[in-house]
Amino acid sequence: MRRRSFIAAAAAGIAIPSVAETAFAQSPAQETAVTAKTGYVDVNGLQMYYESHGKGGVPLVLLHGAFSSIHNSFGGLIPTLAATRQVVGFDLQGHGRTADIDRPMTHDGLVSDIVAGLDALGLEQVDFFGYSNGAFLALLVAIRHPERVRKLVVLSVSTRLDGIHPGLMDGLGDMQPSMMYGSPWHTEYLELNPKPDFDRLFWKKSEMDKGIKDIPDADLQALKQPVLVMAGDSDLPTVEHVAQVFRLVGGGVFGDTPAGLPNSQLAILPGTSHVSAPYQTELLKLIVPAFLDKQEKPAA
Repeated sequence: MRRRSFIAAAAAGIAIPSVAETAFAQSPAQETAVTAKTGYVDVNGLQMYYESHGKGGVPLVLLHGAFSSIHNSFGGLIPTLAATRQVVGFDLQGHGRTADIDRPMTHDGLVSDIVAGLDALGLEQVDFFGYSNGAFLALLVAIRHPERVRKLVVLSVSTRLDGIHPGLMDGLGDMQPSMMYGSPWHTEYLELNPKPDFDRLFWKKSEMDKGIKDIPDADLQALKQPVLVMAGDSDLPTVEHVAQVFRLVGGGVFGDTPAGLPNSQLAILPGTSHVSAPYQTELLKLIVPAFLDKQEKPAA
């Protein structure tokens, strides 16, 4: 079984509920603006929940992590992000306020849902901010639909299996849904989902992970959009892998030359794990808007 979410850490024997509870307690998740427009869009037979905050600028689309939701992954950041731009969040298939339907969960299907959601809301070109599995999906959207994406922010993403710390994937075959019972993700899911069935969600996500493929380096090199690559210094992907992703999207050069700094950027969050990365709100409030608002130099 493969990969990239906090589920991998749980499979390796890490006490995810206790780590998560600490991160959630430190996160100002309830800062989310109460003036959001909310609703559902019909995409591929799925009633997908969305929220829209703020207005103006290039819309920013938020893609949450696995077993999470808009608010779990981004609640403490939305007020700052929405102060100067429209911010749209989707709860993906079976997550948050989006009920599951009778179809497999696949990355191809989720990408199709996201693009159909943009169409339904009349969003032609957007910025993306994805966390973990949401960051993986954001990269896939940019690769397959480059005309829809202006800038990318990816947090805690591994694009290759060998980019994850060695040994973390051992024991995934022994994972059970009950290992997540009582975690903040499980608790929120039961509170929000219209038709909760956590075991079904767990096994669907597990099946999706079995079929996941590495993103070819050439696909990352072909991206023309500026990418902000972020990860914790103790994250699921290794720091070396995160640096390699940064190089593939145009970073890792000497900036004090006539060519200057690259359009893509890298941020390693200190004292930060995979679970706690989206709750480093004070750092993210500074880093993400500055990147999104930066006037880019013309492409060579």
